[in-house]
Amino acid sequence: MRHLGAQLVEASSGRCIIEVPLSEALMQQHGFFHAGVSAAIADTASGYAALSLMPDNASVLTVEFKINLLNPADGRLLRATAQVLKPGRTLMVVSASVDVLKGQEVLRCAEFLGTVFTLRNTKDDGSFAASGARS
Repeated sequence: MRHLGAQLVEASSGRCIIEVPLSEALMQQHGFFHAGVSAAIADTASGYAALSLMPDNASVLTVEFKINLLNPADGRLLRATAQVLKPGRTLMVVSASVDVLKGQEVLRCAEFLGTVFTLRNTKDDGSFAASGARS
């Protein structure tokens, strides 16, 4: 996430928002955000949303996801908003919407659906989460 310049904007119970500003390193050949950036922030936001509902001695591991790319990510900022749809003891189903901001316009560019696994008796180091949640 540091490589992308991503920022954790919100982390609360079952929810997470991550944003990343546009940079040349993140563009594809037409000057849009690369789809891999959308997938990466959607996956990470979904993981943190799920982690917020796990026991203290657990960490998260994505086991599968699907992403539908709806529109080109043509803008200055990409935002993934994730929500746990179905919490479970071992597996959780999560979703994320990815929006691109261009001027005053907000356009949905991707929808993500994934499943994450609870890794018990492990602990994420929290280095990304600790680096900038504003709420």
